[in-house]
Amino acid sequence: MRLRDRKLALLLATLVAGLVVETKASAQEAAAIDLPKFDPSFAGDRFFGVPSPFTPSDGVFNVHGGVVLDYAHNPLVVASSDDSPLSCGESECSVVEHQLFLHANVTVALFDRVSVNVDMPFALYQAGEGNVGNDALTLTSPSGAELGDLRVGARVRLFGEYHDAFQVGLGGYLWVPTGGSDAYVSDGSVRGQPHALVGGRADRFIWTAAVGPTLRGSAQVANVTLGHQFNWGAGAGVLLLEDRTLQLGLETSGAVSFDETEGRNTNAEVLAGAKFRFVKFMEAGLAAGPGLTNGVGTPDFRGVFTLQYTPEPVAARDSDGDGILDAVDACPTVKGVTSSDPAKHGCPAEIGDKDKDGILDDVDACIDIPGVASDDKKKHGCPVVIGDKDKDGILDNVDACVDVAGVANEDPKKHGCPPDRDGDGIIDADDACPDLAGVASEDKTKHGCPLPVDTDGDGIMDPDDACPREKGAPNADKTKHGCPTVFITENEIVILEQVQFDTGKSTIKPVSNDLLDKVSKILKEHPEIKKLEVQGHTDSRGTRQSNVILSDARAKAVLQALVKRGIEAARLSSKGYGPDKPLDPAQNEAAWSKNRRVQFVVLQKDASSTEVKTK
Repeated sequence: MRLRDRKLALLLATLVAGLVVETKASAQEAAAIDLPKFDPSFAGDRFFGVPSPFTPSDGVFNVHGGVVLDYAHNPLVVASSDDSPLSCGESECSVVEHQLFLHANVTVALFDRVSVNVDMPFALYQAGEGNVGNDALTLTSPSGAELGDLRVGARVRLFGEYHDAFQVGLGGYLWVPTGGSDAYVSDGSVRGQPHALVGGRADRFIWTAAVGPTLRGSAQVANVTLGHQFNWGAGAGVLLLEDRTLQLGLETSGAVSFDETEGRNTNAEVLAGAKFRFVKFMEAGLAAGPGLTNGVGTPDFRGVFTLQYTPEPVAARDSDGDGILDAVDACPTVKGVTSSDPAKHGCPAEIGDKDKDGILDDVDACIDIPGVASDDKKKHGCPVVIGDKDKDGILDNVDACVDVAGVANEDPKKHGCPPDRDGDGIIDADDACPDLAGVASEDKTKHGCPLPVDTDGDGIMDPDDACPREKGAPNADKTKHGCPTVFITENEIVILEQVQFDTGKSTIKPVSNDLLDKVSKILKEHPEIKKLEVQGHTDSRGTRQSNVILSDARAKAVLQALVKRGIEAARLSSKGYGPDKPLDPAQNEAAWSKNRRVQFVVLQKDASSTEVKTK
């Protein structure tokens, strides 16, 4: 048999020359080989199998741990040296075709620089093609679960912090032979591996590398010499997503023998993988890759799964450079010494704080008087002197208007500010309407006054509207400007238009029908008016007797017009006053026109109703 690819060869010619007569009969054995070549890195490290130089801690005691599943396919295959069939019926047979390990992996970070690790492997499943070989020697495939070799590790960080781009560390592994030497999981001896480590993190890029020897006893497995090896590993990756919780990486590891170096005792593999921190303290990872050499233990395929509790350290800082991290330094900005008292840990031993204000005496400008911090060295540690910049008797620390003299106020936002009775933001001294909330205006007579309003919505602002609550029309007469055509006052139904009659007659012109409709509507809406007198008036031209008769006839005509519109006759009376009650005593056309009129005067009213309706 011969080694083919990464498989163990049984060179019969060599074996026969070295065997005694008793070995002519077929012998069966399971070689004492520590076949597993995947060594999980410390729980908390960045890569699957290449260790990192840092200690996964933020300066205090910390624990990381989890499980690692490692599957290897065909880590040990033998082949016939002359292509003749072996016991499996083929010229190439798998002694170990499947090998699945579960690792319990725990890291304890001892403060800031030192960490220790324990890794306990369990072979959950191993299988091969049975008894593989020929008449000279047969290797027996493993079956069932097995305990692997316990690994103890330690590491010290020499340079760089967890988040730094360049870090240096030293570490090592020690394997204790707790596994069975007949199951391809242990060689039955103690072995060790010291290694030097470098790595780092630059924003989203991470990297690591490790080199060191594996020191072990020498063993001969068929024609392959296994002994001391030089180990190496390297990895690089990127951190994705906004909070950098997804890691993609590529890593490689391997070993080359110090003795009789050849492909069959040289190991090299590549893994491409991803890790995802799905909560702050939990991380899952998955990786896979091929073997690159023919060495014993190197599979043609390896898959790895990890699930770990691994809280990510916060960026550790030592602002004052005294070797005591800010997280536990009671004086993070002043170099100090260690102390068992947490309140003094990291503070200078020889400097006190005489006034107990938290500012050390060497930088306290007022050592004997408690004070506050200040950028001015002459005031640092001195009490704050509170002034009154605007001289209003209210100290600046509570004065809401430091630069303007004001008065006391229960509202902290107004305390010390000039008075503003109406609360419109315009101080009373400048407010033209100090008791009415208003708006700013360039016109000093309106500054701080309310904007004009139009309560009845007739387009005439209230200050100019003679009837601000009743829609009306413009009128040159200020007493009627903005008033409706017909409206009611306390003692009269006022009409702003004249009832039109034919000249010298009591016949009402049709043009006045709408006006009388509005008067009748007012009366219907005001049943409290019990008695209304319809008055007729004329100008002074003509005889008094004829004018009284005409005015009386016209008053009666209007009364009848209202009765026709549904107003009870009992509520109405009429009277002609002729020229006796002029509105304007002047003798001109304007005065005569004004004096010719009809008026509706309330004679009796029910005082229980005060609502006023207008039209």
